Amino acid sequence: MAGIKISDLRIGYANTTVIEGLDLEVLDGEFLVLLGPSGCGKSTLLHGIAGLQDVAAGTIAIGGVDMTHADPTDRNIGMVFQSYALYPTMSVERNMSFSLRVKGFSRQEIARRVERAAQMLQLTELLQRKPAQLSGGQRQRVAIGRALVRDAGVFLFDEPLSNLDAQLRTELRRELKLLHKRLGTTMVYVTHDQVEAMTLASRIVVMRAGHIEQIGTPGAVYARPNNLFVASFLGAPAMNMLHGTLVAAQDSTMALALQGGNIGLAGYAFLDAPQAACEVVLGLRPESLHLDPAGPFEGTVVLVEPMGNHSVLWIDWAGQHLSCLLPGGVAPALDSALRFAIDTTQISLFDRHTERRL
Repeated sequence: MAGIKISDLRIGYANTTVIEGLDLEVLDGEFLVLLGPSGCGKSTLLHGIAGLQDVAAGTIAIGGVDMTHADPTDRNIGMVFQSYALYPTMSVERNMSFSLRVKGFSRQEIARRVERAAQMLQLTELLQRKPAQLSGGQRQRVAIGRALVRDAGVFLFDEPLSNLDAQLRTELRRELKLLHKRLGTTMVYVTHDQVEAMTLASRIVVMRAGHIEQIGTPGAVYARPNNLFVASFLGAPAMNMLHGTLVAAQDSTMALALQGGNIGLAGYAFLDAPQAACEVVLGLRPESLHLDPAGPFEGTVVLVEPMGNHSVLWIDWAGQHLSCLLPGGVAPALDSALRFAIDTTQISLFDRHTERRL
């Protein structure tokens, strides 16, 4: 196993800086996911770790050794790309063993490593097939196996599932999670898919415009986003966003004045002492809104999205549309009125101007 420590990293192309002053530590044996929209610098960062992208400034240490300017072959990494990049004329076995044969490993050692990787990835019965005879998911497993046979200290994944259909992505996510559990090696995974990030990661790094917006466990980042960008990027359906103003309540606590009414904030954990008249954005996850006949708020059902084991209910509340998760297959009728409550211990408040969490 090998951890990664990145200090004051800067990477750019020509006159454009993609990553500036980035610090990040990947712990031994963790599954770290770099998450963000296209163009945020996550793949550039991964390629910098791999040695495929030149570093303009800063350092990259792998296993405690400075690898900033080392050749990719000297970094003890295994890498899986978005494209399978398999040799079409070679069998699965030959594709997986290619790098070992180039390095002069013995036939016995090559056979041992290929057999072990094939068993892990359920490829044993496919070792003599050519890539054209494999499905997309099988080809990607071969690409992963090609990295595994290296016995690397760090494995890097650059959006390896984005070319697969939804069912294959789900299957390979599960296999990657089990693979990490068996191997216990350090893995860094790049994706723009929040579902992949939430299901795979030990920790998530949310990136935007070459900078890290937040680092934490999937549960922590989801429940307590640092800013509006992180809050809006994670979650399906997306977090409801409502504009309001902080006001003083009669019991000396703070309340939030919204278009549809006031919400008491006695249960909210402010980071700093709140100030009345502060303009804020309320972030409300769909699961934090509960239908309740005795609830303080009233709305109208405008849309129902059946999802099988649950439904997404869209409610018009004083001209604002809120999404709500409803368990089971029965949902209120369209245009019907209903009452609901909001769990204020699960909400997020952001300064409207700085977009930072309050």
